[in-house]
Amino acid sequence: MRQDFEKLFSHLKPAEPPAGLFDRIILAIKREQELRHTKRLVFGFAGLLVVSFAVIPFSWSLLANQIESSGISYFISAAVSDFGTFFLLWQDFSLPILESLPLAGMIAFAASLGMAVFTLRLFLYRKRLLLNYLISYEYR
Repeated sequence: MRQDFEKLFSHLKPAEPPAGLFDRIILAIKREQELRHTKRLVFGFAGLLVVSFAVIPFSWSLLANQIESSGISYFISAAVSDFGTFFLLWQDFSLPILESLPLAGMIAFAASLGMAVFTLRLFLYRKRLLLNYLISYEYR
């Protein structure tokens, strides 16, 4: 009789977890954390890439406007059109050219272009993370 009751209520006993279950749970948690980190990294790079490429036209127009207003194009065209005279008087030509450089526009354009190239390089370098994220997301 006792054996019948034990058989009947044996399914109510707390089942022992299979061996390695804890390790699998920890591994799944780590995988989920890596996936979240990768997702955050990909969206951060994508956002920075979009912003840096969006700023380039504005910084280019700033640089073009400053070049027009500074008159440096006249100095450069005079130097190119009469190179012999420029070569003889390069010391007199170089200082006005340096003084009329639009430094703010050049710095803004160089910074935005540098940020875009740097972000694109990092994004392509981390492309493996993006592909791993997309592949693991498809199998869910």
